[in-house]
Amino acid sequence: MDDSLRSIRKNEHIQLALDTYQATGTDFDKVQLIHQSIPSINKNQIDLSVKLSHFTFKHPVYINAMTGGSERAALINKQLAQIAKACQIPMAVGSTHSALKDPNAEYSFTVVREENPDGIIFSNVGADIGYKNAQKSIDLLQADALQIHVNAPQELIMPEGDTEFEHWLTNIKEIKEHISVPVIIKEVGFGMSAETIQKVKNIGIQYVDVSGRGGTNFADIENQRRPLKDMAFLNMWGQSTVQSLIEAKLLATDIHVLASGGVKNPLDAIKCLVLGAEAVGLSGYVLKQLDEFGLEHTIDNMKQFIEQMYIIANLLNASKISDLKAIDYVFSPDLQSYVDQRTKSINDKLK
Repeated sequence: MDDSLRSIRKNEHIQLALDTYQATGTDFDKVQLIHQSIPSINKNQIDLSVKLSHFTFKHPVYINAMTGGSERAALINKQLAQIAKACQIPMAVGSTHSALKDPNAEYSFTVVREENPDGIIFSNVGADIGYKNAQKSIDLLQADALQIHVNAPQELIMPEGDTEFEHWLTNIKEIKEHISVPVIIKEVGFGMSAETIQKVKNIGIQYVDVSGRGGTNFADIENQRRPLKDMAFLNMWGQSTVQSLIEAKLLATDIHVLASGGVKNPLDAIKCLVLGAEAVGLSGYVLKQLDEFGLEHTIDNMKQFIEQMYIIANLLNASKISDLKAIDYVFSPDLQSYVDQRTKSINDKLK
């Protein structure tokens, strides 16, 4: 693919993500948290900072990978970096493959570090890239971690997609062994199974971002780009974010779990933490705010989003992240059925 076509595709992804964004209707609605009427803590006693093996987040929220590789993407990344800096939260960029192939695309990514020189920034590559280019992607941003996105459904539906997957796991292992920062294996909206999480843990990966169905839908986006738009039957493919967190919880393994995909409000974010996530990524939510209301409004909105997470934690009598993981909750009947069926399957396969 030449550079002009790649830039066009990036802009198409941005616009289709905005056009297909929906603010309701995810599995988060099927999780009820149990209210505690008499809290024993004050709001100013709550600390939701996140201490991971390689870094600490001031708040349990980050801006997740979205874009890069075009002029429009450069402006969006610049503004996202300004939001991340103002809110003191980490940020990931979209796939840096375009910058690794075309120096003219580098600025659409490096602008993030220029705008936020001291922030926590994740670079991003696909599972097909070699470790030397993975390190170049890290160096491009002076990144604190590397997201490796796994996006098989997107590639298979994408008209110009890459359908060679047999070396992905070996390649991820080589990248992990050769680069200078921790690796985060990130789905792109199709969720993760316990089997997948176990598979990457077995090769030494310490972080996964389960990125479940319910947010930006790359099956739908790539189908919209197909001449006949003939693969809509895969629009609901994969596990939701809630189901993916259930998968990780049933596995009960010592891997850092980050959650993204369909988080529409602070209550959804808290539910992710209750279900075992250590931090929560936002992408479509932030992009939609930025597109409709502009930079300053989105900064204020994100600060309010974080503030409201503390309010909900107070309602749950939780003063820290570990307290949230002990909160009682109730699943809808169909979600409980998912738990029951997958518990048996996971026990049979992995325990």
